[in-house]
Amino acid sequence: MNPGTRKTVWVVWGALLLLVTMLTVGLLLQIRSRTNASAALPVIWQVADFALTNQNGRAVSLADFRGHVWVGDIIFTRCPGPCRKMTRQMKELQNALPRGSDAKLVTLTTDPEYDTPKVLKKYGEEFGADPNRWMFLTGTKSQIRNLGVNSLKLPAVEKEPGERDDPNDLFIHATIFVVVDRKGQLRGIFETTGEEIDAKQVQAKILGSVSQLEREK
Repeated sequence: MNPGTRKTVWVVWGALLLLVTMLTVGLLLQIRSRTNASAALPVIWQVADFALTNQNGRAVSLADFRGHVWVGDIIFTRCPGPCRKMTRQMKELQNALPRGSDAKLVTLTTDPEYDTPKVLKKYGEEFGADPNRWMFLTGTKSQIRNLGVNSLKLPAVEKEPGERDDPNDLFIHATIFVVVDRKGQLRGIFETTGEEIDAKQVQAKILGSVSQLEREK
């Protein structure tokens, strides 16, 4: 298979996965809204081990999050679309976490060629990210795909040059936050953007899920 064909197959596959993920999100949100808020969150998926690099240039793996509940999303720093809004929402979530919570926040980039640890560190500092709680992760495209797409169900598809509204309009990617438990299991998926999305309600649901998972034995 030549490189052009492989790229086309990846774009088509990624777009289909994005659609499937969004349908899954809708189904999970419907199920969650029909159940008692205190009901156990379902185990959606086991997050596979990974090897990435954080904004301080340190190697990070799944073992670094064992014993912690964590919330994750996927963005890229030169994004002209929803990424900065998502990062502000993550910052608000950081500020709203209870004092006794040891939950972590994880932001994964779709754009590793540009988003080096240095760039991610500057971006995090711009938003007031607490480096002791909030990690910005980068790596190879394959490493990012393994965590973001395969484990966290956060698809990202690179746009063809002719489809871009401006030079930085590089990716179509999920605008959801995911919640992972202390054992590395994906337990919650929350849409963060859209006309009918109330950001405060979403934040409350994420905080409730984090609190619930932190109480689990």
